[in-house]
Amino acid sequence: MAIICNIMKVCAGRKTAYLNGMSYEECKTVAEDITKKLAPGIRQTGKMTWSQLLENVEHDELIYKLVLKYLRRDGFNIGNSDVPEVTSTN
Repeated sequence: MAIICNIMKVCAGRKTAYLNGMSYEECKTVAEDITKKLAPGIRQTGKMTWSQLLENVEHDELIYKLVLKYLRRDGFNIGNSDVPEVTSTN
């Protein structure tokens, strides 16, 4: 059985000390950039599963959650535990 280990970039959710030397504001900027890159593709295909989103984000949970937050802010339906996918509402 093969085990796949993806190396993700990490922004730990601590008050001031983040891994890789990134501040929370820098993590937010990274998430904004990722959101801008992913949004057109989601609009074009109509949806993206959470697992696909996680693969595309290539970061830890903090940035992944920020991307979901920004997608919701930008008018996407980010789904829930019953329907784990982001869909375009436009």
